[in-house]
Amino acid sequence: MKNILKRVIRDEKGQAMFLTVILLLVGGLIVSSLLAYMGNGLLNGRVYERRTAELYAADAGVEDAVWKIQHGEVAACAAQPIEPPYNISVNGKNVTVYIEYDLNTGMYIITSTAITDDGGNTAAIDSSTAVEAYVTAAYIDFSSLLDNAITSNDDVRIQPGSTVSGNISLPPDGDLWPSDFDPANGEVNREELIWPTAQDMIDFYWPDVENLDPYPDGYVINVPSGTSEDDPYVIGPLSAAGSLTIKGTGWVKIGGTIYVKNDLNFNVNPTMNVNLNQQTIFAEGDIYIPPKVTISGSGCIIAAGDVDFNPNISTTGEDFLLVMSVEGTIDLKPLSSFYGAIVGNVDVTLQPNISLTWLSPEGKGLNFPTDDPINKSKWIWKIDTWEVSQQ
Repeated sequence: MKNILKRVIRDEKGQAMFLTVILLLVGGLIVSSLLAYMGNGLLNGRVYERRTAELYAADAGVEDAVWKIQHGEVAACAAQPIEPPYNISVNGKNVTVYIEYDLNTGMYIITSTAITDDGGNTAAIDSSTAVEAYVTAAYIDFSSLLDNAITSNDDVRIQPGSTVSGNISLPPDGDLWPSDFDPANGEVNREELIWPTAQDMIDFYWPDVENLDPYPDGYVINVPSGTSEDDPYVIGPLSAAGSLTIKGTGWVKIGGTIYVKNDLNFNVNPTMNVNLNQQTIFAEGDIYIPPKVTISGSGCIIAAGDVDFNPNISTTGEDFLLVMSVEGTIDLKPLSSFYGAIVGNVDVTLQPNISLTWLSPEGKGLNFPTDDPINKSKWIWKIDTWEVSQQ
């Protein structure tokens, strides 16, 4: 028995070597597979990174083309449907952009292709990613608000002695005072209107001034004395970060959109003449224009809040003046005849002895959200479809 036990123990001396060999064989099989997997992962990672960079570059080409269309830098139209291709470089990728105008749908077809060039390295692989986008234009159109002498989203109050030539529009539950008021050359229409929000108007006018350095809150513009009708003081385009006051005396010509983040007030001494010059004054707050101001020319005076409008008006049948409150009230008491349109969300009040005459806004050059296809910078461009192909 003792001899048998010794022989068994002696025979186990090779077991460790045997187990080691087995472990080495199994480990070799696992490590080789693992290394192959890691190699494929690194290769796939590089491919994924390259494809992602190409996709971002091609998408940037689409955005660049949309910007060019919006800002009138593309000639593609019904008369010339195909725009010559152009190249841009994005993150080291060469991007070729084609723009085509579809005569049937009015869409722009943008094809943007980003290419990875191996630079002569045969170990690398050339590849490309193309994005084809179909782009259409949308725009806010509130031209219907210009079709009436008075448009209100609530009530209209006309004091004794005032006359209105043109239509009056108010909602079915809005009050007209006096209830039997009969406008000349027009009628009273009770209808539901698509009413703009303050944000709609902000989105429309802010692009006019977004690249300008804003005046600080509470800024005062002093109109120098000695200005004349032939040599006026030009104000605008400008943006104000808060409230703005226009002060002084003399002649003023509006040279571009005036955009005020809060209230706009005129502080006149003794008189001021303001030629709107087909431009727009827009305030996110209230607008106050006192009696010693004289307004001339076509243009728009629009407040998100209330409008207290008391000036003299020297506009004629050649001009169109729009005074509008998007979310507030209008108190209209000009000291002379008014030609154009009054638009108020809450309440429109004509003080006694006012003559308001509606005229067609066609051809007056108003900077207002309408379906004007010429002013493409005011359009909102959207991508209807977006397809990706890779080679």
